[in-house]
Amino acid sequence: MVGSLRAASAAASTQAPPGPPRAPELPRDPCPGPVTLGQPGPRPGHGARPEPSSSWGDPPAGSDGESIGNCPFCQRLFMILWLKGVKFNVTTVDMTRKPEELKDLAPGTNPPFLIYNKELKTDFIKIEEFLEQTLAPPRYPHLSPKYKESFDVGCNLFAKFSAYIKNTQKEANKNFEKSLLREFKRLDDYLNTPLLDEIDPDNAEELRVSRRLFLDGDQLTLADCSLLPKLNIIKVAAKKYRDFDIPAEFSGVWRYLHNAYAREEFTHTCPEDKEIENTYASVAKQKS
Repeated sequence: MVGSLRAASAAASTQAPPGPPRAPELPRDPCPGPVTLGQPGPRPGHGARPEPSSSWGDPPAGSDGESIGNCPFCQRLFMILWLKGVKFNVTTVDMTRKPEELKDLAPGTNPPFLIYNKELKTDFIKIEEFLEQTLAPPRYPHLSPKYKESFDVGCNLFAKFSAYIKNTQKEANKNFEKSLLREFKRLDDYLNTPLLDEIDPDNAEELRVSRRLFLDGDQLTLADCSLLPKLNIIKVAAKKYRDFDIPAEFSGVWRYLHNAYAREEFTHTCPEDKEIENTYASVAKQKS
């Protein structure tokens, strides 16, 4: 296989510039060995094993110009690679000083993007589909959820949060908050409702509340890779700028988050809270 895979973000660094960008060096033999994870934050030696001649790198640089910045789309793709069980290199890049290397690879394109066999893929959903189809069983695990509702249930949550955090009129906060809470209630109901797989028809004792760990069952799927980075952003930014906490009554949501934060595929790809706060510092301002 001949290809190049790179991930980044248009998020800007505001302080010290990073050092020169370093392109990942990946094995080209038919059965690639492990490649060290080069990002500040996650522990070395964890990540994914890409197909031969594929390479990952260049997520958004944080405010210090080096650490991982806030990009839920990059995190989504990194989680997928990690769950696939491969190794990948990550180098951060300050996108305000986009290196010539990236300009040459994909002129006019904002990362994340993928180049495979000289074909450029810029839609992160298309990239996700490509990874699921290319890194397939038996060598790689299948990550698509069994239940369509697992993908659908959180689809409006981030839009409601964005409207809430970007609202400039304090008197309108309550209405935006109510809209956000309705989406959280929808998510909570789904997480607390047992899936068909959890129901034992031979058991006389009915399961009333789901005990599953994640959206689609006890294993992380593409649905979780999509929703969890956004939930983390909501949890951090809404608390910082709107003093909003996810209500304790949403037991399903909190069970879900607790289980997610126990998984390194999620926690080791999360940006620092300060990077999320920096991202929303300007848009969250309100008129007094």
